[in-house]
Amino acid sequence: MTRFTVNNQPVQYKLDPNTPLLWALRDASNLTGTKYGCGTGDCGACTVDVDGEAVRSCQRTIGAIEGSYVTTIEGLSRDRSHPVQIAFLDRNVTQCGFCIPGIVMAAATLLKRNHNPSEDQIRAGITNLCRCGIYPRLVEAILLAASVQRGDETIAAPPLPAITPADAAREVPALTPPR
Repeated sequence: MTRFTVNNQPVQYKLDPNTPLLWALRDASNLTGTKYGCGTGDCGACTVDVDGEAVRSCQRTIGAIEGSYVTTIEGLSRDRSHPVQIAFLDRNVTQCGFCIPGIVMAAATLLKRNHNPSEDQIRAGITNLCRCGIYPRLVEAILLAASVQRGDETIAAPPLPAITPADAAREVPALTPPR
């Protein structure tokens, strides 16, 4: 049994210790914000925060992170109030959205280590791939998020989603919990 903490909740997985973290999160914990992209660690769609480091979860086994603290996009901020999330919405970064959870997690961990990154440091630190080509707006949004996180500027938080998780489950039969 492998034990570590996910989004501030202790978990233990009765899975083979060689199971990629990505599949433990998505399949065993139903944290589907972490995306499967390439499976080789190149695209970064599966990026999560493991002990303050941006990690490609398809390349890290659950046995290798025993005792670690993992934060997924779901654990970053339930109400989308993290500076990176607000800045991405403010700068209209998202297009198709598939890569965004991994990029947000990479940016959030970058800003944990460097509160005032340069454009070059952002470009070097965010190696995630985006097929839509959001890169110019991405750099601008991360610079804004850093400024917000430092308290140098403020931007309005986006409105909360208009649907509760329970209502969403009623509207999508596959998400309805068994009774």
